[in-house]
Amino acid sequence: MLKHIVEVRPLDGYRLYLRFEDGVEGVIDLAELVRFEGVFTPLKRRAKFLAVQLNREFGAICWPNGADLDPYVLYSEITGAPLPSTTPTATG
Repeated sequence: MLKHIVEVRPLDGYRLYLRFEDGVEGVIDLAELVRFEGVFTPLKRRAKFLAVQLNREFGAICWPNGADLDPYVLYSEITGAPLPSTTPTATG
């Protein structure tokens, strides 16, 4: 099942309010989730962090510099639900 983000709002610090298409909503703190290295380095600056956008095609959040975050990871962070498995299971 897809976990598309339909709303994002920056809050204080490095926190973001997120709402998903199934109605789940919550707040994540990026400072606890990502290291501000590589593509995330510019987001240390508040002005860059505030430029967060919603990519409606993929249901993900992103920034103009190319940084993005997987909506499944964010959904899991908010709900505590396990990430979907990508390992095939044997049937038999």
